[in-house]
Amino acid sequence: MTVFALCDRCHGGDAGMMGCASAGWIWVWFAMIVLLVTVVAGVVVWSVSNRRSPQGGDARRILDERFARGEIDEEEYRRRRAELR
Repeated sequence: MTVFALCDRCHGGDAGMMGCASAGWIWVWFAMIVLLVTVVAGVVVWSVSNRRSPQGGDARRILDERFARGEIDEEEYRRRRAELR
């Protein structure tokens, strides 16, 4: 069934002032809804995946910084580093 046949069925043979172009708007709305759902799903997946950080990555970085600044000695650094593994 073509769009023209759909117009003839819906409008009783009279497609009105716009011709058969009005039947094409159904597909535009459908495409917009599909696009919106896809974008929302993409944003959700992206935000969830960005929340996860490598396990212990931040803690190791902070520990390395504290050791570099001299806040902790080597023994404490090694002990805490082993606990993070």
